[in-house]
Amino acid sequence: MRQIILDTETTGLSPAAGNRIIEIGCVEMLNRRLTGNNFHRYINPERDSEEGALAVHGLTRDFLADKPKFAEISQEFLEYVAGAEIIIHNAPFDLAFLDAELERLGMPRFVGHVGEIIDTLVQAKQLHPGKRNSLDSLCDRYEVSNAHRTLHGALLDAELLAEVYLAMTRGQESFSIDLGESGSGAGGGGVEYAALETIIVLPASADELALHEATLDKVAKESKGACIWRAEKTN
Repeated sequence: MRQIILDTETTGLSPAAGNRIIEIGCVEMLNRRLTGNNFHRYINPERDSEEGALAVHGLTRDFLADKPKFAEISQEFLEYVAGAEIIIHNAPFDLAFLDAELERLGMPRFVGHVGEIIDTLVQAKQLHPGKRNSLDSLCDRYEVSNAHRTLHGALLDAELLAEVYLAMTRGQESFSIDLGESGSGAGGGGVEYAALETIIVLPASADELALHEATLDKVAKESKGACIWRAEKTN
């Protein structure tokens, strides 16, 4: 299964007020393994960021002036996410901005280009009712280090959310490989990716098998009937 963890940064809080997307960060997972095939673009919004938003992401109009406009990266972006299951924290916010950008281009809404959309904020509220469920709070709860996160960034936040999602859904997150700069896709900046390279199977010894059979004998005797584990074994 192909999943894309997606995050955006914007010039403000409301697309209805003319605010625009200024950064898109995506992290790819195949069968719950991070691949390093990420998508990261800064976007020229052709306007200033609101003061509150600028304090969050620090992306000035001067920095974004020579970056491509959304129309210039839209096809590449949609091809990257096509058909994938999309994972977003507080999905209505990002979807509203993506839909507004696509509407300007006369294109269908974002949901029409992808598979299912999963909102990790909804998941977190179900798992931890009454608790804070911001991305920072979830990083603390699941022991995902975000010490390097001084400002919000779309790719960084997507990478953090990927680790949180794996932990929150009881995925494999304790074994990792450091892909470094070459493994961080278009965005650069290495990150440790959760991955299990080899599954080691240790067969039981003869003594352990004998002890197991003795335990099953005891279970059968105390239950005064057939041991269900032996019944399953013979089926």
